[in-house]
Amino acid sequence: MSKIKTFLTNFCICGLCGWCLECFWTGINSIKNWKKNDRTLLCRTSIWMFPIYGLAAFLSPICCKLKNRSALVRGGVYAILIYITEYTTGVLLKKYRACPWDYSKSKYHINGVIRFDYAPIWFLTGLLFERILCRDLYKTKKDSNSCN
Repeated sequence: MSKIKTFLTNFCICGLCGWCLECFWTGINSIKNWKKNDRTLLCRTSIWMFPIYGLAAFLSPICCKLKNRSALVRGGVYAILIYITEYTTGVLLKKYRACPWDYSKSKYHINGVIRFDYAPIWFLTGLLFERILCRDLYKTKKDSNSCN
């Protein structure tokens, strides 16, 4: 498969996976409405989130470089890169009043676009994206074209 086709496939898979994770996360967070007799567990996301999560496809070469490092190092690097992406896209979207999230009510936020208490979530999400991006590597348990 060509590199462009592989990238576009990974972009779409990461975008869809991120959307699903966001739906699950916001749906779980709506449990707080249970006491208000709202048991719909509605989730919330935005079209903007698909390309933002899709940007995780750019992690592929980094995943390959980190493949022999511990999960703690790999997840930490991914979390930092996710924070950079979240901050950059959040600031850009805020500029056009299009940012679908606002963390300004959180105790640990920066400019309302990132929140540090999400570090464990981004750590695990980064490792999940790694698993998606290196799926051939995990399938064959040896070096494959995905890391060449």
